[in-house]
Amino acid sequence: MTGRGYKLDLERVSSEAGVYAKNLELSGDGKDVWIFDIDDTLLSNLPYYIEHGYGLEIFDPIEFDKWVQKGMAPAIEPSLKLYEKILDLGFKVFLLTGRNEKHKSITIENLTKAGFRRWDKLILRDSEQHGKLAVVFKSEKRGEMVEEGYRIVGNSGDQWSDLLGADPSRRSFKLPNPMYYIP
Repeated sequence: MTGRGYKLDLERVSSEAGVYAKNLELSGDGKDVWIFDIDDTLLSNLPYYIEHGYGLEIFDPIEFDKWVQKGMAPAIEPSLKLYEKILDLGFKVFLLTGRNEKHKSITIENLTKAGFRRWDKLILRDSEQHGKLAVVFKSEKRGEMVEEGYRIVGNSGDQWSDLLGADPSRRSFKLPNPMYYIP
């Protein structure tokens, strides 16, 4: 996670996504969407995981919430570059995260401080969705996007649950994350 290989993998995924996006022809109706996950896709939780054994410890949601509340997660630089390119190309950007709705204001503050200054939608989990598997929650939210007439042309995430399930994007980009797995 702190070595050259992880950084190169992040750069490779973001570069390939950028090439794909650049070669897409947008419909012009404002309905072409790129979805980004937040945790370990846009924002790095590596500082938290360094303090917690790089994922070797059993996940403690209370401790992780304390980390989120600090609002100190840095940007994953290759993802920030891709994000800016996606916006410049004219895509709508939807942020779809497993973070709880109670973290909305600190999430916005952290994203902004890290350089992610604009997006079209920020979708977090509310209390009704708390017990759902991530793949179910994210599939349902993508389904709602499709029902609203959006075309999901790209999706970037660090977990397969960010990318798989119902209503997937035309093309998905999986970032590396050897620290944890979310079903």
